[in-house]
Amino acid sequence: MVQDFTALGERELDVMAVLWELGSGTVAEVRAHLEAQQGVSLAYTTVLTILRNLEGKQYVSREEEGRAHRYFPRVARQAAQRSALSRLVSSLFGGSPEALVAGLVEQEQLSAEELAALARSLNAPPDRTPVRRRGTSPYREEGDA
Repeated sequence: MVQDFTALGERELDVMAVLWELGSGTVAEVRAHLEAQQGVSLAYTTVLTILRNLEGKQYVSREEEGRAHRYFPRVARQAAQRSALSRLVSSLFGGSPEALVAGLVEQEQLSAEELAALARSLNAPPDRTPVRRRGTSPYREEGDA
């Protein structure tokens, strides 16, 4: 299952962000969290439709919970970030991660402290996270560890 997070709409990404933060949620829980944390007020049926669309696209799964359904993200947030950044670098920055970082630094007008923190993080020893080979999917299938 190869997914393209750039194909998701703004509201779909908002709902995915809630599910990543909470770990799972019913329609009512997602709706309440969107309003409380993001100031987004959507009708119950709108949130239900978004979750059903995400399920159809295989971004979420659901389990019955009484009279409601509990929705779970099928893709880790980090996998979505890697996918979106990779596509962004390829499509808008000519394949240059340096151009992306330079653009962010210029656009966001980072302070001296923020630039120093960025430099420290770039000079930090790499973590032990395995590097994904180019062309392989960063997504885990449901049930994978």
